[in-house]
Amino acid sequence: MFGDVSLLHYALVAAVAFVAGIAGGVTGYGPGLLMPPILLPIIGAEAVVPVIAVSAMLSNTSRLFAFRRAFDTRRAALIVAVALPTSALGAYGYTRLSGAGVSVVIGAVLMLAIPVRHWLSRLNGHLKGPGLMAAGAGFGLLMGGTAGTGVVLLSILLAAGLNGAAVIATDAGISLVLGVVKVGVFQAAGALPPASWMMALLIGVSATPGVFVAKRLVGTLSEGAHIRVLDGVVVVGGLVLIVQGLRALM
Repeated sequence: MFGDVSLLHYALVAAVAFVAGIAGGVTGYGPGLLMPPILLPIIGAEAVVPVIAVSAMLSNTSRLFAFRRAFDTRRAALIVAVALPTSALGAYGYTRLSGAGVSVVIGAVLMLAIPVRHWLSRLNGHLKGPGLMAAGAGFGLLMGGTAGTGVVLLSILLAAGLNGAAVIATDAGISLVLGVVKVGVFQAAGALPPASWMMALLIGVSATPGVFVAKRLVGTLSEGAHIRVLDGVVVVGGLVLIVQGLRALM
């Protein structure tokens, strides 16, 4: 597996992962949205989500450590309680898809994540109790079966009334716990061979310094402008993945 991956490919992946780490530290999302369009032509559609799942565990650990004092335990526990089983279900469903199907699903989720984020932003501070748990269950299903759903969790936390560093820390903690379940399902299904672990470790190690760079940048950058740039990149990347998948299916 990955027999045709060159040193230049690894260097490109590491560079994009570093930038994605900065994006994740500033906005609370980034790696899961920016990495799929880069990884898909290099390692193949089926390997993308398992590789990102492992690398996300490393980047989320570093984000949680960097912003640990702002972690919201109560809201995190509510979401994790309902998202754990749906995340496992989503991960299992992913293992049943073909390569072309995977490409279409990832692309569609990346593009849908943007309007969902804008819709949830209108609920700022009004998502509580049962509503928060329902949103968490839906997020778990998405998170288990694809990549780039961190933007959805970020929006759920904003809608629940969190902001700033609390969003980044709580997002990282929730994603870390669900990521362990997700990786466990992929490993049991044989979707994580040694080559995938090596690529994931490269991404995680490369993204980690970016997180601590981001910690210094939080509060000094225009978050709105940064998010608009990421939205544009995500839409283009999602369209490319969908077109590639549909061509393969046809």
